[in-house]
This record gives sequence, structure tokens and C-alpha cells, in this order.
Amino acid sequence: MGSLAPDSSTLPQGEEKTTVVRSMFDAIAPRYELVNRIITFGLDTQWRKTTLKSLGLPSGSRLLDLACGTGDFTRMATSAGFDVVGADLSLGMLSAAKGLERGVEADAAHLPFPSHAFDGLLCGYALRNFTDLDGAIAEMGRVLRPGGRLAILEVAAPKSRFLRFGYELWFNRCVPFLGGLLSDKQAYAYLPKSVAYLPEREELLDLFRKHGFSGVNHHVILGGLSQRISATKRGAPQ
Repeated sequence: MGSLAPDSSTLPQGEEKTTVVRSMFDAIAPRYELVNRIITFGLDTQWRKTTLKSLGLPSGSRLLDLACGTGDFTRMATSAGFDVVGADLSLGMLSAAKGLERGVEADAAHLPFPSHAFDGLLCGYALRNFTDLDGAIAEMGRVLRPGGRLAILEVAAPKSRFLRFGYELWFNRCVPFLGGLLSDKQAYAYLPKSVAYLPEREELLDLFRKHGFSGVNHHVILGGLSQRISATKRGAPQ
């Protein structure tokens, strides 16, 4: 998959990362969805719809929207007839959310939900922001029932040299500039650097297998502009 920064050693780690990420998302919450639409040319909406559909769960299923932000996935899933709970580290994001009837402030590695509480789990563009990624994936496995499904969207980097050039120009230069104009300069300068937190593809997929998931699939979106991970919690469905 590669990264847009040489390594994550110059980025905040541990509790400092948690503090930085929470503060950053509190700051950008009011215009978060607007900037997302602009920097993805509106494509993220279709990617979210496809990701929700990939869960393959019936209407009425109980879903957790992890790192729900201002509620993009939550509204989409609620409109499709799902029973949705949102959780996010940032209280600012939860406060700015629209259509989020049940929102919980929580660290992804320490979720305040009973085991096997959900039929499905959605997560949009947040893995790289989790301080304890291993712990967060372990918690995903804990709160999903056996046979439950997860579907996760995350940034990626194209393999094609041609696409990679355009992607890095946009992601490293244009996105921070536009983010600075419309929202918070420091936050959108951090965005391209944060890709360095992500493990390589197979290492990332192995984390899901390690924490009780089977059928772990990886889907490249639009030549590698984004990626989708889907998996099923091992065990007989309840």
C-alpha cells in the first residue's frame, strides 16, 4: 500500500496522539462533511453506500458506526432501516452530527458496550487515527456477535505510477491548502501524513484474523484512492 510519509516516527504517539486527534477533530467538526465532499469530489458518498451494502445484513439489524464523526454513515444506515449507535472520540464531532439519535463519546480501544451487542459494524476513514489499532480491532471483535459483519473504509495510495503522481499532488498539496482555506490548516496538513500510521496491507488484514474474523477481504477502490475491508466474526450466528 505504501505511505505518503516516510514513517510515523515524527507523528504524535501514545496518549499524545489521542489528545491531538481529539482536539483536531473537535476543531474541524463544523465543516467536516463539506470539506470531505470537496476533497473527494463527492465520491466518498458512493463509497459509503457500497460499503454499507457490503455488510449484507437485513434491515433492522443493530449496527455500530465506529468513529462516526458527524454521522455520514449513521444517517445512511438509518435511512436504510438499520438500528444504529454511533461512537466517536471527539465530542465536537458528536455535537455537530446531524441525524445521530444515539451517540457515545468513546475510545475505539475501550468501547462501553456489552460483548456481542451488534450485528454489524461500520467505520469510515478512521483506522489510522486510532492510538491503539490492535486494541481497537480487538474491541470490534468483542462487540460483534458471532456471524456479525464489519465493513471499513480507509484511505490508500494507488500503485500505478501515473495515478500515484496525481494522487500525491492532490493529497499532499491541494488538500492541505483547501482544508486550510475552509477549515483548519494544521488539521489538513496532518491528514496526508497520518497515512504513515497504517500497517501494510497484509499486516493490517492479519490483525482482523488475529481478533476473531474470517473471510477477511480487501477491495481496492478507484485504482487505490481508497480501500475497503470486510470480514465476518467467527462463530455460529446467534
